[in-house]
Amino acid sequence: MRSPIDPLDPYDVFDPFTSAVELAAAIRRKEVSPVEVTDCCLERMDQLDLRLNAFCHRADDDVRKAAADAVVRAPSTEDLPPFHGVPLPIKDLLDVAGWPTTHGSAAAPQAPAAASDPVVRRFVDAGFILLGKTTTSEFGALPFTENEALGISRNPWDRDRTPGGSSSGAGAAVASGMAPIAHAEDGGGSIRIPASCNGLVGLKPTRGLVTNTAVSVEGLGTSGVLTRTVADTAAALDVLARHDPAAWWSPPTPHGSFATAMRTDMPTGLRIGVLTDSPIDGIHVHPACTEAVTVTLRTLEAAGHDIVDTRLPLPPTDELVAAFTTIWNVGGSGIVLADPDRVEPHNRALRDAARAIDSWSYAEGVRKTQQLSRRIVEGFLAGFDLLVTPTMACLPPLVGAWRAGADDHPLMPLLNSYPMGVFTSVFNVTGQPAISVPIHHDDATGLPVGIQIVAAPWREDLLLQVSRTLELAHPWADRRPPVG
Repeated sequence: MRSPIDPLDPYDVFDPFTSAVELAAAIRRKEVSPVEVTDCCLERMDQLDLRLNAFCHRADDDVRKAAADAVVRAPSTEDLPPFHGVPLPIKDLLDVAGWPTTHGSAAAPQAPAAASDPVVRRFVDAGFILLGKTTTSEFGALPFTENEALGISRNPWDRDRTPGGSSSGAGAAVASGMAPIAHAEDGGGSIRIPASCNGLVGLKPTRGLVTNTAVSVEGLGTSGVLTRTVADTAAALDVLARHDPAAWWSPPTPHGSFATAMRTDMPTGLRIGVLTDSPIDGIHVHPACTEAVTVTLRTLEAAGHDIVDTRLPLPPTDELVAAFTTIWNVGGSGIVLADPDRVEPHNRALRDAARAIDSWSYAEGVRKTQQLSRRIVEGFLAGFDLLVTPTMACLPPLVGAWRAGADDHPLMPLLNSYPMGVFTSVFNVTGQPAISVPIHHDDATGLPVGIQIVAAPWREDLLLQVSRTLELAHPWADRRPPVG
């Protein structure tokens, strides 16, 4: 990777594709200042965001003030937080004090939030400069952003395609070099899907490891980041995985550092399971997605691991879909709306479905989901140490592909997007940690293709170790999209 300070770069202060960890180190060495870094990011946003629509809220004066304050607070490099002066945008599902939160909806009020979510506060405590807010689908319900409130977000690898979602803006911002790292959230794949679509690294932590103000959709949802490198992902997880005594549930802070664990030699002889057939019947898996798995397995086998043919004990399709949608239907609950009539048709349909069952039936549905999850995880633990799957069953879809049939049935956008989330959403149900890494590119289109690796609960360390092995074998951080 090029040096953060590169006189040949048109951005002669620093390379905008520098990783967050390297950028923080350059700031500590006083090779570049937080003001210079922030100005470069804002300049790139001015140049690129009209083409990508990654940001939905900019507060440039706030951002520049925070950067200037970071310079004043750091007369020496001793005792600086780990990401001092590094810009990071927040997905527009979390509150940032003083900024509005739209949840991607035209129905939301525009009033500024009174307080920041705990995840946002952890980022600030770690030294990050909040760079603005990034686009999302309404309530994070779909794996793309094409809506009335925020418009269409586009993929920097091909502007005719989606960057995935629902962390759409986060993926586009990092892939195009507008931000070195971005906050993202994942309730059905919304970290891992944009990671695959944009050629990035995206880890969904174990259920409960990272806490927000409240538990999201019975623990299906969690916060994380989108990055270009495994090292950035590991270091950011060290920031986010903190015991939260005020949370409904929260484990103790991990004893060891994830960044350190990533650099530890991975044990050999791990049992590597494989899943390339869609967990939902009738969904075709694109050959480039299965090829990405083949490349991964070849690399892991060469590293001394055992590929096993044990099958993951998945339930029938109808059980799996019912388990997920019982909870997913209530995903927009708790969001204050100024004009409910402006909620998009698919979310109105989900709300109507949620309201059609009583609390007893909902509780029964949650219990059945937990029982289903237990069966899957017990089978996983008996058969594998890690499981490799495609991240998505398809390449990034064309903008507007979700519209087929939407005029006739409001839930068609969700059904049409199943190929994007069919491999990821299972592990939101089980709560297992899962990471997408950009191991492959499709020869025909040049688009990035991610693979998903799943571990047992609380084994993020193993995910980071194996992902680092793949990163060293198939370097991806220097790949650049056409827009950027």
